[in-house]
Amino acid sequence: MKKSLLILLLGVLAVVLAACGGGGDDASGEAEEVEVIGEDLEDATELTFWTFVGQHVDLYSDAAERWNEENPDKPIKLVAETYPFEQMHNNLLLAIQSGQGGPDMVDIELGQFPNYLQGDIQLEPMNEYVEPVLDNAVTSRFENYAKDGNYYALPTHVGATVMFYNTEIMDEAGVDIDSINTWDDFVEAGKQVVENTDSVMWNVGTEDWLMDMWPMISQQDSDAFDENGELILDNQTNIDTLQFLQDVIYEHEIAEVAPGGMNQSEEFYGYFSDDGAASILAPLWYMSRFLDSMPDMEGKIAIRPMPAWEEGGKRSAGMGGTGTAVTNQAEDTELAKEFLAYAKLSEEGNTNLWTVLGFDPPRWDTWESEEVQADNKYYDFFGDGIFDMLLEVRDDINTLHFTENTPEVISEFHTNVTQETIRSNTSTPEEALKKAADAVRAEME
Repeated sequence: MKKSLLILLLGVLAVVLAACGGGGDDASGEAEEVEVIGEDLEDATELTFWTFVGQHVDLYSDAAERWNEENPDKPIKLVAETYPFEQMHNNLLLAIQSGQGGPDMVDIELGQFPNYLQGDIQLEPMNEYVEPVLDNAVTSRFENYAKDGNYYALPTHVGATVMFYNTEIMDEAGVDIDSINTWDDFVEAGKQVVENTDSVMWNVGTEDWLMDMWPMISQQDSDAFDENGELILDNQTNIDTLQFLQDVIYEHEIAEVAPGGMNQSEEFYGYFSDDGAASILAPLWYMSRFLDSMPDMEGKIAIRPMPAWEEGGKRSAGMGGTGTAVTNQAEDTELAKEFLAYAKLSEEGNTNLWTVLGFDPPRWDTWESEEVQADNKYYDFFGDGIFDMLLEVRDDINTLHFTENTPEVISEFHTNVTQETIRSNTSTPEEALKKAADAVRAEME
């Protein structure tokens, strides 16, 4: 019923947009930014690319210039358009349902991707390019964009979740960060930090499922949904994990609620820069947050694997991400697929994911390359050994299980679960998760 209603509404919206002059051959409306590469080339095939992250355009612009130099017999004119997050994903749904106005290639956020795998899939399989590199890649990141044996998008990064430690605080507390191997070790280290410094060990967010709960349950082989799409939000592993998050604040007293509700807010950046806490749990791509918003922390931050739940347990999880896909509306689908693989899946493309964007590339066979190991601003800020550490945890990263109801889970978690357990401490984790699971199940029915 819900899917039928969505299709009906999108159909009505298409008629309205066409009547207003906003539909027709272009369902996208106005882009915030447009960059064109290869505009002056004769007989170039135009490839349009939509994204919601302006920074990503740098990767494809570089690739388009290299492509045209190396492939003068099949030049491309790349038209890269950047839109706001919701607008772009809504426009894409509309274009797919109406069969017109869509891009040749498009970035799709990981949590939104299941919406485009419903019914008759309008994205092109990339198997011929993906399958040859899987033995040298973190395969779980490709599985996030797969269905029924087909790979419909290429990942932008591994998104390996790590701990960022303030070494000055940890040294003052007398803690060797390399001795923190389990979450029990983390709690004991936190007690030393609180006793010997003016900082707390950590912060728990209330507005970002991605930065706290999700990686911590993923490293225990749990999730909000299982591999069959069954809701497991209120299973015992998830209850125990949320109990841990509640306990570090109210029982062990080594953590505080994250200022601003998450570690991606201006309020938090100022707090952490002033030594409010000793550590941050976040994917590796959070490095850019330090360079952009906490530059004074250069030389003070060390990156280490997540603590495991038991000795020998998993010490990372792959969080967040964007899959880039080719739509069946592409003027030349084979050329679009070939260029996308060149830009993002080749060795040079994966190297550029690091050197251009600062992301951990999905192909681990590039991690020890000369180009990736060369000095850059991230090594200057955080020190060497980043990819040596990633090689240790690459097999710990699980596939995430998304469904069309994942947004309801995240909404329930932010709106009710964290407010009752983390912020106000008025509900037990079991009570809060069971109530949230009941609400999501009602939506699913």
